[in-house]
Amino acid sequence: MPIKKKITAISSAGAMKNTSRKPKTLTLRFRATDRENFLCIGSGKKSIETRAATSKYADIQKGDVLIFTCGKEKIVKKIKKTEHFPSVSAMFAAVGYKKIMPYAATAQEAEKVYDGYSGYKEKIRQSGILAMWI
Repeated sequence: MPIKKKITAISSAGAMKNTSRKPKTLTLRFRATDRENFLCIGSGKKSIETRAATSKYADIQKGDVLIFTCGKEKIVKKIKKTEHFPSVSAMFAAVGYKKIMPYAATAQEAEKVYDGYSGYKEKIRQSGILAMWI
């Protein structure tokens, strides 16, 4: 019987991650008011999706699949890379804001969008933010 090797990697936070697990599939729902964001994913203008790095998203990694829904429409994307940031401003400094919110005119405008999501500012302050290249 062959021996299965466990491969581990060190995440940006320094914790060990098991990379030998089967890919996960997560569904991310967009409200009708966020339809523009959804359409940018479909067109490829938005190449990085983000979420507050709460325990729900803590073990998302390269190879996992995201199913984006808005109403009855669906877009499926595979995660190419993930990175954890301590704040939205740190993330924008590292990767820019246009890959995340291509419709925003400035980084400040994009950051205000995050502040508009109920409870998001506090979640990001506590857990940071996860960027997922799709």
